[in-house]
Amino acid sequence: MLRWPIGLLLVSWRYLWRVTPVYRRNEEGGPDGLPPPLPDGVERDGIQGLADGYGPLLHRHYTVRMTEPRKRPEQVVEQLAMDPNSAAPQDAAVFVKARGDGDGMAVGDEYVVRMPGPWDGPVRVVHRTPTSFRFATLRGHLEAGEIEFRARWEDDELVFEIESWARPGDRVSHLFYNKLLLAKEIQLNLWTETCLGAARNSGGRLCGGVRVSTRRVDDGG
Repeated sequence: MLRWPIGLLLVSWRYLWRVTPVYRRNEEGGPDGLPPPLPDGVERDGIQGLADGYGPLLHRHYTVRMTEPRKRPEQVVEQLAMDPNSAAPQDAAVFVKARGDGDGMAVGDEYVVRMPGPWDGPVRVVHRTPTSFRFATLRGHLEAGEIEFRARWEDDELVFEIESWARPGDRVSHLFYNKLLLAKEIQLNLWTETCLGAARNSGGRLCGGVRVSTRRVDDGG
C-alpha cells in the first residue's frame, strides 16, 4: 500500500533537483498529430486505442541530442529494447516482460510498466525496426494510445526521441491526468528521464538539455 505514495515522493524529489534543463512548449496540434495506423498483422485483441479513451488527445515529443556518441542509433535502441530498465528511472517505472521469448523485443511481446501511483501500464509491441519500437496500450492502462522510441543521425549528432499519442484511459484517469495534473507530470518526468538515460547509454555528450513539446489535438473523439 505504501509503494505508490513513496514512489510519488521520489519522482517529485527527482524533478525538483534535476540539473539538466528541460525546455517545454505547449501548442495546439492538427491532423498530423495523430499516430500512424497499426501495421497489418498486428494482434488487435485487448488493445486500448484512442477511440477507447476519454478527454483530450495529447501528442507529445521528447528529444535529446548527443555529440561524439560511442554507440550508433541502432545500438542505442537495441540496448533499450533488450532491457527497457537500462534507461528508465526505476524509482518512476519498472518494465516487466509479461509475454514473449528471450531478452529481445519483437512485435507481439507485452510488458507491464509498473509506475508510482495506483496504476500499472500494460503495453504491446506493435512495430519494431533496427532503430525504433512502438507500444500500444492495453486494457487497464492509465492511457489509451501509442508511444514510439527511436534514434537517428542528424547533422553528425545522435538524436534520441520518444513520441506519444494518448488520451486518458477512463474518467478516473482523466481526473488524475487533466484535472489534478498528477499523472501528466509523472509521465513527463518518466520519459524525460528515459531520454537522459538513453543519452548516458550512448556515451556521448548531451547538447542543449531535453526538449518536450505537447500538442492538444482535436481528433473528433
